[in-house]
Amino acid sequence: MRVQKQGVVRLKVKIIMEIRNIAIIAHVDHGKTTLVDKILHATKVFRDNQETGELIMDSNDLEKERGITIFSKNAAVVYNGVKINVIDTPGHADFGGEVERVLKMADGVLLLVDAFEGPMPQTRFVLQKALHLNLRPIVIINKVDKPNCRPEEVHEAIFELFFNLDATEAQLDFPTFYGSGKNGWFNDSLTPTTDIIPLLDGIIKYVPAPLRNEGPLQMQITSLDYSSFLGRIAVGKVARGSIKEGQNIVLMQADGTVKKSKVKELYVFESLGKKKASEVLCGDICAVVGLDDFNIGDTICDIDNPEALAVISVDEPTMSMMFSINNSPFFGKDGKYVTSRHLRDRLMKETEKNLALRVEDTGSADSFLVFGRGILHLGILIETMRREGYEMTVGQPQVIVKEINGKKSEPFEVLVVDVPDEYSGRVIDMVTRRKGELQVMETKGDMQHLEFEIPSRGLIGLRSSMLTNTAGEAVMAHRFLEYKPWKGPIPGRSNGVLIAKNQAATTGYSIDKLQDRGSFFVDPGEEVYVGQIIAEHIKPGDLIVNATEGKQLTNMRASGSDDSVRIIPKIQMTLEECMEYIQQDECIEVTPKKIRLRKTILDEDTRKKYQKMLKTEEVS
Repeated sequence: MRVQKQGVVRLKVKIIMEIRNIAIIAHVDHGKTTLVDKILHATKVFRDNQETGELIMDSNDLEKERGITIFSKNAAVVYNGVKINVIDTPGHADFGGEVERVLKMADGVLLLVDAFEGPMPQTRFVLQKALHLNLRPIVIINKVDKPNCRPEEVHEAIFELFFNLDATEAQLDFPTFYGSGKNGWFNDSLTPTTDIIPLLDGIIKYVPAPLRNEGPLQMQITSLDYSSFLGRIAVGKVARGSIKEGQNIVLMQADGTVKKSKVKELYVFESLGKKKASEVLCGDICAVVGLDDFNIGDTICDIDNPEALAVISVDEPTMSMMFSINNSPFFGKDGKYVTSRHLRDRLMKETEKNLALRVEDTGSADSFLVFGRGILHLGILIETMRREGYEMTVGQPQVIVKEINGKKSEPFEVLVVDVPDEYSGRVIDMVTRRKGELQVMETKGDMQHLEFEIPSRGLIGLRSSMLTNTAGEAVMAHRFLEYKPWKGPIPGRSNGVLIAKNQAATTGYSIDKLQDRGSFFVDPGEEVYVGQIIAEHIKPGDLIVNATEGKQLTNMRASGSDDSVRIIPKIQMTLEECMEYIQQDECIEVTPKKIRLRKTILDEDTRKKYQKMLKTEEVS
């Protein structure tokens, strides 16, 4: 473009920086977020003496506590004059909805695989999604500093996995890098180096630059961001043309609705933050401020040529749970949001950005049916809500049953268990009792690698009992396979529970007397109410007990008799363990400060009447 001013001709040149868009995919705990840390450090995002800590991208409190990535995040670095947009994705199949949509922004993927464990179920899951989108893969075999690691065998297993997933010729010809994220080196051979520069060179060499599609604007919203100052922010990759600040656009929604809007502000990613931009060209990832009422999957188009991109398809949920208001006697003590309106609004808000989640109203105004990908997916939602100040009760997770070709069908999963040799018999016995079938049995060093096909129902409650039976040595992972015909009844929890008889604080005297009846979930001095589950019974069947009775004080007292009271510490259960533990007539009371197990119907007489009615219905 020529600009003439006072007889001087100047050329106004638009400098276009080269771009690479990469997503990092892997099984949970194979080192994705650590690799992002190393990329940030290698490209001098931080000062040499700056204290940054580890797992910089896992900024959410829940992610820090659990050491897993839950939400995908964007960062951008510049290396040798090339801008690299890095997308860190979750590795857990329960958060597959996150992976599926953010891969739309990438042109290549870094597939990270542990040098000892090799490809795991979630590796297969995320790789399948990437190959379907024709993304160019770079394989990184991480943790080669581990004892017993087997990088050559793992490389062969990865090639076999690519072949089984119908990879194209170009995808099968993947470059491989080896290294240790923890020790800060990656190389195209097993020779250790001092940094990750060979990998950064590999990204620029092997990942294709995004296509520069000329024409009217097209940009699909693949992610949401939120700022208390700017409101909801739409994030996505410009697929065609360019987007400018102040531009009038139309929003094409999944249901066919067309809305006119205007781009108020435009941001591109820089390091761990965002930088304001006046224009973003095709191929770059940007954040758009000023759009009202948009959803993930909507397309931002040119106002004169509105053309929508294909809607993002996400795998169906496989599990459901009943969310209800808290109706226990301790209702409203801890929580800030306790009404059904609060609960419904929050769940509906979650469905906007959590694509794998569905919410349905029930016959009751106080209860909602929530569908998700698995126990961890729903557990993270409940944990997030309780930290925001919500109170609720949640029921037993149920698998979603469908009728296929006139047959009752249920979801099946591939379950992979790595366990020391001496425990393999116990694991096979436990899984087969839950209708699982052994498909593969291999020896990996001193570990047995077992693969099963098991109904999703059989996985509920399996993790805790498997860890107990293998002295905590078993490593479990699973992924959804397909719907298959119903397998029949699966045995649930074999033991009953002890239920509180009255509302008061528990006493050490009562708990001590009841310790031979079961293992307690409460400590002395904790407030309990009628119908609350306070312990696991040592036998099948439930028992109502009085754990609040105090010791009758007299002036006759044997010296030292109170010293003999030895109360075993209570069993601490996480939210996911509680979800796997409860039975159909039980639920979990979740408040910002407490997680309590209870019977759905608190009153004993009403409960017995209801159970009799159910038995009568079954007979008839």
